[in-house]
Amino acid sequence: MIKIEHLKKAYPDVTPLEDVSVEIRDGDVISVIGPSGTGKSTLLRCINQLEKPTSGKIWLDGQEITDPKCDINRVRRKMGMVFQSFNLFGHKTVIENIMLAPMDLLGKSKQEAYDTGMRLLRTVGLAEKALSYPDELSGGQKQRIAIARTLAMDPDVILLDEPTSALDPTMVGEVQAVIRDLARTGKTMMIVTHEMNFARAISSRVFYMDEGGIYEDGTPEQIFDHPRRENTRRFVRRLKVLELNIASRDYDFLGMAGDIAAWCARNQIAPKLASRIQLVFEELTGLLIPPLDAPRLQAVCEYAEQTEQAAWTLTCNGPRRDVSADKDNLALAVLRGMTESMEYSWNEGEEMGNKVRVEVRRG
Repeated sequence: MIKIEHLKKAYPDVTPLEDVSVEIRDGDVISVIGPSGTGKSTLLRCINQLEKPTSGKIWLDGQEITDPKCDINRVRRKMGMVFQSFNLFGHKTVIENIMLAPMDLLGKSKQEAYDTGMRLLRTVGLAEKALSYPDELSGGQKQRIAIARTLAMDPDVILLDEPTSALDPTMVGEVQAVIRDLARTGKTMMIVTHEMNFARAISSRVFYMDEGGIYEDGTPEQIFDHPRRENTRRFVRRLKVLELNIASRDYDFLGMAGDIAAWCARNQIAPKLASRIQLVFEELTGLLIPPLDAPRLQAVCEYAEQTEQAAWTLTCNGPRRDVSADKDNLALAVLRGMTESMEYSWNEGEEMGNKVRVEVRRG
């Protein structure tokens, strides 16, 4: 249904989309997730041609909609857009808001537009608000009206740009319920959302966006339970990451200790766990660095907010050396007392082939 080839969107100071190529099939329900600033909303706005791509091509049902000769207003009749901010006409009643586009753009009679509008209001549970004005509605009700207005055009594709982000938390559920029902109708849908449980529940596919494009594309089970790529794993598991690099025996230990303490404070890590994170780093580097004449070491700490668990992964150069096997080492005994587990692996052929991963003990 939608085909995108080498889509790029650049602004003077940032390029959110570097190179996007993907096919969206008829009936797909796609949740678009990822960190802020990774081009999620920009992708939707390029598909709907609210933003003109810098380069690349987009087809809808075999028609290139990025062609300057394309009648984009006709194309937009096939694509409905639901925005964060509702965009309802404040001087018109709810039913008038829904009737307007079908009458003006599709040539429907007033009666036909009214009948369709009332049917859709019943679908979203707001038939009794037909004669109300937008400023008489709650945020959740306004968004449900905006969805009904989009459906009144009977689009082939529905694009929803963070439809619950502007709502009070108590109103999010009512809008999500309407979108869930809509997802079961077979409509092709793309939804930008920060609600991970919602994305998992309604989607047939999930796009994780990062590094200027669709970083990973898969089923909800793959993306949320078995992500293949590192940035996806960190995002869906809400991992906070600290990376430190050592390239000399005379590295700034005190500076790194300060970086670790500041990172723990910034992520509101409990003082006892923060102390152990610091001590585990000290003991691990004390085991790995002394035997090396020209050490090269990367240390990555991951902290999971949901489970309050932390883990260090250290990789370093040098010959194969399993520090976890040195049973007579006092530092190793101290380290084991502060960790839940320790795993060593050797990656043959890599410059930094030694890898140690430890999970820091919480209690």
